[in-house]
Amino acid sequence: MIAVLMIDMQQAFFEDPALERQKEETVRQCNHLITAAKDNNVKVLLVKTEHEQDKSTWTLNMLEDDQGFIFRGTAQADFVPGLRTEGLPHLLKTRDSAFLGTDLHLRLRNWNADTIVLAGVSTHNCVAQTAADAFAYNIRVIHAADATASEDKNAAAAVQDILSREYRQRVLPLTEIIGLLEAAQ
Repeated sequence: MIAVLMIDMQQAFFEDPALERQKEETVRQCNHLITAAKDNNVKVLLVKTEHEQDKSTWTLNMLEDDQGFIFRGTAQADFVPGLRTEGLPHLLKTRDSAFLGTDLHLRLRNWNADTIVLAGVSTHNCVAQTAADAFAYNIRVIHAADATASEDKNAAAAVQDILSREYRQRVLPLTEIIGLLEAAQ
């Protein structure tokens, strides 16, 4: 079974000018993927990052810089306007990987999902860390090339090359992914 994970499609990440320029197209492609998944009875999970202001969830670089980010309950933590989120389950994380410190593996097992399609931001960071950890759980990964974005295209290409080559993860356009979702029914 296949499941779709939308990673960090939140306002805070699109404050970066490089991602801001990609926002409209990324949201459009993510919505296309969400619609195709729903139409084919494929589970979709909205993964989002949130931190506490008391520093209890901050990453090492946040602690070293004494600067928090994407606090729970703020506009930064909200999903980007226009993303189709209605009725979809959410998973909160405090680290780059959606697996670390969450119940993601349990949710995927409960859905009988052995393959995940990853979309969202940032390709070279949170999407890549989630992909690498999926490999550790023997979960196959498909990267939605049209529905991911990065503020560093060179890093994104390098990381996807490694994940494709070393972990046999596929990077596919949405047209091919939608074909896989339709076949999964």
